[in-house]
Amino acid sequence: MDTDTIFALATPVGGPIAILRISGPRAKEALARVFTGKIRHRYMAYGALMEGERQIDSIMAVYFAAPATYTGEDMAELYLHGGQGVVRQALALLPGLGLRQAQAGEFTRRAFLNGKMDLSEAEAVQDLIAATARRGAASAMEQLSGGLRRRIEALESDLLDALSGIDAAIDYPEELEEDVYSHLPGLLEGIKAQLAALIQEGRENRVLREGARVALVGLPNAGKSSLLNALLGEEKAIVTPIAGTTRDVLEGSCALGGMAIRLLDTAGIRDTVDTVEKIGVDRALAAAAQADLVLICLDGAEAPGPDAALLFEKTEGMPRLCALCKSDLELDPGAKALPEKYGVNALSLSAKTGAGMEALRAAIPRAVAPGAGESALITNARHVEALEDALSALLAADPQSSDPDCLATDLRCALDALGRITGRAIEESIVERIFSRFCVGK
Repeated sequence: MDTDTIFALATPVGGPIAILRISGPRAKEALARVFTGKIRHRYMAYGALMEGERQIDSIMAVYFAAPATYTGEDMAELYLHGGQGVVRQALALLPGLGLRQAQAGEFTRRAFLNGKMDLSEAEAVQDLIAATARRGAASAMEQLSGGLRRRIEALESDLLDALSGIDAAIDYPEELEEDVYSHLPGLLEGIKAQLAALIQEGRENRVLREGARVALVGLPNAGKSSLLNALLGEEKAIVTPIAGTTRDVLEGSCALGGMAIRLLDTAGIRDTVDTVEKIGVDRALAAAAQADLVLICLDGAEAPGPDAALLFEKTEGMPRLCALCKSDLELDPGAKALPEKYGVNALSLSAKTGAGMEALRAAIPRAVAPGAGESALITNARHVEALEDALSALLAADPQSSDPDCLATDLRCALDALGRITGRAIEESIVERIFSRFCVGK
């Protein structure tokens, strides 16, 4: 356990209130030296923040006694007025009392090291802070509440049952070997099925944590920029009747269906001799290749030509949705038929009148993550990698093996892989990398 007492702001400077957090064995002593109010466990008191005989601010403060705290150590929090002058004076007081400035993520790291949360819950703290949409926040909250830990512990329990059976059969082969090995294939198949389901969930639900990239592609003047502005609710892109106005990839973010969406408005795709426009076309195709969803925008009021068909051919194999723009005008039958020919779901809409926009806002998150619920246990690429390693170890395990030691080794490899998720079995360098992403004060 760390013996240093650390401090940091838990809020940005400049708001109406600033929260100064302290954790470590000297937290109560430090609070008593700068605060005039009553100090007792979980009691919010009013008093003055003092530097010797000089009052700096009128504040509220609370003391938390270990181990019933966020970090598992003694903690204190001071609620100051948020002006920079007050905050700077408060921060300058504490080093003189033997406290040091906390490093990024150090409070949550101490919570992990002191057994107040496992590593998946600690990572969820940062995910909750970084979440920009409802479903990402819900997933982080579910992990922070221990949902993933409980699921992993259940898998570990099943593996430990299998291991203990193998060890017992090695020691007492005549009494236990037949019974243990007859049940082992079914037990391992059940664990592998659960791992495979979690891996698939993680791949599908990555976008809940990271947000989804949606590339708007189409011919020049198809209505992409107008659609981008309508989805964002702001005039992000320049809209003119002149074809080829958009030359580079424009980006904007919004939340659709509770999911964070990063929209990429790209240059119109067509053959051109204009060097700058050609670069824009190349970037449009690159954005489509890297996107989680390609939203093909067609001018629904015009008969599609060969270039329109080329859009579907160039995006073959990518997750796609089609927007038939300008539905406030009379839709051309050929425009409606083209996406059907390529098996792409199409929605008629008008960015000008708003007709069909709600249907599109609902369709995009469904197309990006069709199997995703309101929240998900697995959204972290690190967790998916650990689950894949656990599944690989079990796929290598042969319950009919004549060498039980090899079988036990494979099962232990699977356990170690699962332990990387909760932090039970993980290298210090990985812990350092995880907590380096946190902000100071958390």
